[in-house]
Amino acid sequence: MQSSQLDYLPILMQMLLAVGFVVGIIIISGKLGPSRSSKIKDENFECGIKSIGNARIPFSVKFFVVAILFVLFDIEVVFLYPWAVNFKELGLEGMVKMVIFMSLLLIGFFYIIKKKALDWE
Repeated sequence: MQSSQLDYLPILMQMLLAVGFVVGIIIISGKLGPSRSSKIKDENFECGIKSIGNARIPFSVKFFVVAILFVLFDIEVVFLYPWAVNFKELGLEGMVKMVIFMSLLLIGFFYIIKKKALDWE
């Protein structure tokens, strides 16, 4: 089964149509919609509570480290699911490769526990 570049033309057309629609709607709503500005409208509003102080309070780096580690260790499911579906076809070789993969993940997990990357202070 050979595919040529013409087979991708409908996908390209759909992407151009979608992007054009979004850009067009944004431009049209900006031109046709009302644009009245006032001090009350421009003020930040959060759940009925008046904002006090600066909104640019820096977060601890610990928050971002935990978030990145969560994504890294959660992404393993992307690799586990196809392996589980094709378990019988992969045989012993597939099992060995998955054991190596899981042991590397466990080594990484024990490493971040040792470095106390998940401890909140």
